[in-house]
Amino acid sequence: MIDKSGRILVLDDDVDVLARMGRVLRFEGWTDVALCERAEDAFAALDEKPAVAMVVDLLMPGMDGYQVLERMREDYPNVPVIVGTAVDDLDAVVRCMKAGAFDYVPKSAESARLLASIEHAALIASLKEDNRALRQSFLEAAKPPSPSFDRIITRDGRMLSIFRYIEAIVASDRPVLISGESGTGKELVASAIHAASGRSGELVAVNVAGLDDTMFSDTLFGHRRGAFTGADTDRPGLIERAAGGTLFLDEIGDLSAQSQVKLLRLIEQKRYYPLGSDAMKTSDALVVTATHRDLEAAAAAGQFRQDLYYRLETHRIRLPPLRERRDDLPLLVERFAEAAAGRFGKKKPIIPPELYDLLRTYDFPGNVRELESMVHDAVARSDSRVLALDSFKARVFRGGKAHVPAKSDADGLFSRLAVLPTLREARAELIREALARSGDNQGVAAGLLGISRSALNRSVRSNEDD
Repeated sequence: MIDKSGRILVLDDDVDVLARMGRVLRFEGWTDVALCERAEDAFAALDEKPAVAMVVDLLMPGMDGYQVLERMREDYPNVPVIVGTAVDDLDAVVRCMKAGAFDYVPKSAESARLLASIEHAALIASLKEDNRALRQSFLEAAKPPSPSFDRIITRDGRMLSIFRYIEAIVASDRPVLISGESGTGKELVASAIHAASGRSGELVAVNVAGLDDTMFSDTLFGHRRGAFTGADTDRPGLIERAAGGTLFLDEIGDLSAQSQVKLLRLIEQKRYYPLGSDAMKTSDALVVTATHRDLEAAAAAGQFRQDLYYRLETHRIRLPPLRERRDDLPLLVERFAEAAAGRFGKKKPIIPPELYDLLRTYDFPGNVRELESMVHDAVARSDSRVLALDSFKARVFRGGKAHVPAKSDADGLFSRLAVLPTLREARAELIREALARSGDNQGVAAGLLGISRSALNRSVRSNEDD
């Protein structure tokens, strides 16, 4: 999607050409168009505000197009210059391109060609700015995260990289897609994006799962009185409420096909119609979406509009699951235990080191949200200064067995072996693996194997005797 809020500067000594160009550009959605008859006025406009693209005539009195190109290359090298002229000559084209012109479009060409060149120039300029911001952000990798990310508890390197990426992209006004498993903190990240953007408006969150097209349209776009039965008064939609701020659409992968079309139009044109109204409204809200689904696969399978997917994922953030952030476990447990103790009017319990040995063996299908519920429940049950492990073990071991995902790598394990191990060999290998996963904590290893600690000790001794 092209952000059309940037300035387009047109320099031409023909006032009729300027007027026509102004009408065409504004009709196409460009909101800041500067029209100049003289080169001096154009340079003054550039000093006042940088342009995302400049269209210049070639033959003008005073400073002609060639001289303008030379000045632009020296003083404003980051502004793409498109030569739009009645001179349709190969030598002129070559001379302009050598002088640094971004493109050369004869005035005899259709307006669509010039508009396409302007959009291409604006896109290239925007991508360059994004890359510059990203380079600057990664050069400042040692810089601590801004307060915008204070609610996200982490010291994980990938999460810190995500923070730097967010700081680099929030000024671009293009959609941001947050993907990740359920419970990884997508809403917290959306809130951090809004905070880091410095937008003056509010963050408005909508879970679109389960909304049919009418409900989606009414919720986002609002309605006029009489639009449907029961619409007794005008009601503004949440997009209007998000003016100057951020619109966060959660579970975007569940959006209906009809609603996808309307969202696509909103993102492309930043325009919408309330239900029952023929008066168009505009939106300047930053659109942030989130999903636990694989939207790329859904789009490839025809289950989600590809054109909408490509616009939503202009900036893509993939949140790692908690099982890939195990170094964050102590930070998270301490914070959740403190919060739960405050809720129950208790002193924060002491966290035994064995808890972390236990939690590191678990894959956390519910991610951070599941860990928070586990700690909350344990603190509620606790009646001593040291946090008891019983409730954690009940969740991790699932009644004497370690939790195994539905599609485990263990399925068909032995069927892939050419030669089966003996029972003694298999037992010894299982014990070694359980002890490795538990950090040599025999209580946790016994729980993983579904046996008592004394049984594990006997097996260890037996292996040593063998």
